[in-house]
Amino acid sequence: MALIDLGDVKYNVTVAGSGPPLMLLHGFTGCADSWSELQPALAPQFELIMPDLLGHGWSDAPPDPSRYRMEACIDDLAAILTVMGVPKTHLLGYSMGGRIALAAACRHPERFASVILESASPGLATEAEREARIASDNELADFIECEGVQRFVARWERMPLFASQSRLPPAARSRLRKERLANHAKGLANSLRGIGAGVQPSMWERMAALSIPSLIIAGELDSKFVDIATRMASIIAGSRLELVADSGHAVHLEQPEQFLRLVFDFTGAVWP
Repeated sequence: MALIDLGDVKYNVTVAGSGPPLMLLHGFTGCADSWSELQPALAPQFELIMPDLLGHGWSDAPPDPSRYRMEACIDDLAAILTVMGVPKTHLLGYSMGGRIALAAACRHPERFASVILESASPGLATEAEREARIASDNELADFIECEGVQRFVARWERMPLFASQSRLPPAARSRLRKERLANHAKGLANSLRGIGAGVQPSMWERMAALSIPSLIIAGELDSKFVDIATRMASIIAGSRLELVADSGHAVHLEQPEQFLRLVFDFTGAVWP
């Protein structure tokens, strides 16, 4: 682990392996450890760059929600690569990390050789949808601060989105819960307020201009994100869509072997 100082915030970044760089962005409530089960397979092939996003893990949790905004977040990622001396990398993002990865690839395409979007979304298309989501995320942020991380995690794990994760082996479920519980209330709350799907700018129109190689992954059991992924693939020219059987939202946990095959096949075909 290394702390990278960007001036006003510090990011914890875990680096492992050797080969062409691959930056991995975890989902909400995650951290660099979210990729621990894939690391033994990925590290011999890639230099893995795994930041804890703001408000998560060992990275800073600024008190101002605006510091978490999408524009600031993706500029931070580019700055981290600059500090590390990495001119270009593959980029993989899951869920919230997928939203960030898509925005980063659109804003800084010169920094990314390819982008892999797992259970990702371009945000919400209409103002009404965004306002409803902002209200929902603000309510959840208040709940986290008032009730604490443990009660929040219990509520979070009951969401239908994660129902298929109940089939994970007990050890994997235990690691996932421990990872979620290790977060701090203020960081999670401000992450929702600052970079939630309602707050972030919609990428539905902007992603049509994305020109770098793009792989879009969703689990077939995750019907909402199958629909989103299918629509994204129809907009991003030349993108590759993969719907993984017998998997829900967290494809990398629920079907890791298939997920790894997709990552290796795709990255090996596009760069270096």
